[in-house]
Amino acid sequence: MADDYKYSRVLLKLSGESLAGDLGYGIDPKVVDDLAEEIGEIVEDGVQLAVVVGGGNIFRGLAGSAEGMDRSQADYIGMLATVMNALALQDAFERHGIFSRVQSAINMQEVSEPYIRRRALRHLEKGRVVILAAGTGNPYFTTDTTAALRACELDVDCLMKATRVDGVYDSDPEKNPDAVRFDHISYLDVLNRGLNVMDATATSLCMDNEVPMIVFDLTTHGNIKRALRGESVGTTVS
Repeated sequence: MADDYKYSRVLLKLSGESLAGDLGYGIDPKVVDDLAEEIGEIVEDGVQLAVVVGGGNIFRGLAGSAEGMDRSQADYIGMLATVMNALALQDAFERHGIFSRVQSAINMQEVSEPYIRRRALRHLEKGRVVILAAGTGNPYFTTDTTAALRACELDVDCLMKATRVDGVYDSDPEKNPDAVRFDHISYLDVLNRGLNVMDATATSLCMDNEVPMIVFDLTTHGNIKRALRGESVGTTVS
């Protein structure tokens, strides 16, 4: 039941890479299926959930720009990649009996609704998962910034950032075996230390609007539920 949870309305930020699984590229149906199963339990318990998904498993705007593409054009291609991921998530959700809506910041009425804040809130109140695609609709803004912006707009209790590591460390744990993990850290410390939790725009937006964030390991099954119940999973940034 919703009473068992510390947070009743949350925004989950998924990277595109997390949907690729061990394939490293594209969408791994098994990963998406497992995710849908996990999310189904939470939604059934009455938690309102919005999802912002990246597109790095298909195309990264920054990488395209580094190869000489026009940055705006590369970012628009990246936004379209997030729409593909959003549709794949919606398909998996619906197969697990979870009602969902894709809302895109770039208008494509054949496959999604336009992003309209009040409509998104209504969907959440009715127990539908809202999958937010195409970033903010603007180049130069990452999907991390989109997650922070939508978290503020939709008045969520918590922003959940799903990663491959179990929280925020003082240095990259994949490169430094002596890296120290934080249970709790402030947004100001994240900015001052230059920790790559989210980009600076997203971090500042969460800090200014007092939106707490949980950074956790998505690859451990059940972590979303544990984090929402207030168990010590990952790092809390506030």
